[in-house]
Amino acid sequence: MVGKRGQPVAIGGLERYVADWQRRMRYPDAPLEARPTGKRVAVVGSGPAGLTCAADLARSGHQVSVFEALHVPGGVLVYGIPEFRLPKQIVQEEVDYVRSLGVDIRLDMVGGQTFTLDELLASGYHAIFLGTGAGLPQFLGVPGEDLIGIYSANEFLVRINLMKAYLFPEYDPPVTRGERVAVIGGGNVAMDAARCALRLGAKEVVLLYRRTEAEMPARREEMDNAREEGITFRTLSSPLAFLGDNGRLVAVECQEMELGEPDESGRRRPIPTQRRFTLEIDLGIIAVGTTPNPLVPTTTPGLQTSAKGTVVATKTGETTRPQVWAAGDVVSGAATVISAIGQAKKAAQAISTFLQNGA
Repeated sequence: MVGKRGQPVAIGGLERYVADWQRRMRYPDAPLEARPTGKRVAVVGSGPAGLTCAADLARSGHQVSVFEALHVPGGVLVYGIPEFRLPKQIVQEEVDYVRSLGVDIRLDMVGGQTFTLDELLASGYHAIFLGTGAGLPQFLGVPGEDLIGIYSANEFLVRINLMKAYLFPEYDPPVTRGERVAVIGGGNVAMDAARCALRLGAKEVVLLYRRTEAEMPARREEMDNAREEGITFRTLSSPLAFLGDNGRLVAVECQEMELGEPDESGRRRPIPTQRRFTLEIDLGIIAVGTTPNPLVPTTTPGLQTSAKGTVVATKTGETTRPQVWAAGDVVSGAATVISAIGQAKKAAQAISTFLQNGA
């Protein structure tokens, strides 16, 4: 009712206050809920889904090992979310807490390459949880996308977050710092990339989106923050080609759009017009979505995936492969952290039930 009659309550801010208080007070530190069961579970991926599932399973008395592809644990929490939105120290404290439960976190272990799920099961694990996320970037498929000076938002944010560009100029990581930047997309990741480019010294950052602000999937708060920091929103605009000089990005040619009838997503469909314009830029960041990496599914016989590359799983995370559960973005596609955590908790309960029933 509050949101209907006036401004909505800032639930996110209230949740952050409670979480910060709990973190400072370290209360309550949840004790182990059960004696050791002797069952071993492998968790592939140390993002929000993986850490959540690992902690719940460890508190149920199971022996848990987490396998992480990168050199630091945390998944999208550390490589995809900027420091100004989620300080790395908070993630590290959560990782330390999971380790305190007895969880073994192994780094530089790439699922489907360093090991396969079959090898994990053969080595004595009784169940496997997949929380590998959706970190494979999608692209526009337009000419010039391979020019120097163009990044996927995924790569751009990884370079910034894992190579400490957020401490620029104290750290000077290998990432292009453009003066005139175009970010293509309208989601939260696009907002993060645009705000990061600004912090790296860009004089002008333009966000190109093919629909209007009303259809943008980003949270309103993120859009407001981006605008307040000086980022320009140019809606009803879609790139046709990136233009280069000696292999380097110098401009983007765009087509103006107009909205038609709603499509399958429920949003009004963008329709091209004959109107075009060109923006001079020296850095382009493509933030039009991600999909799960196919490494694990293609090396796991019997693991069914959808047409979009996501792992097919029930509401409790059970996949088509016996002894394998999955949750988070690898199942739903790119979504929110809290959604991944909720799904992972259901999967952890289902795994525990499976193990307690004599697996």
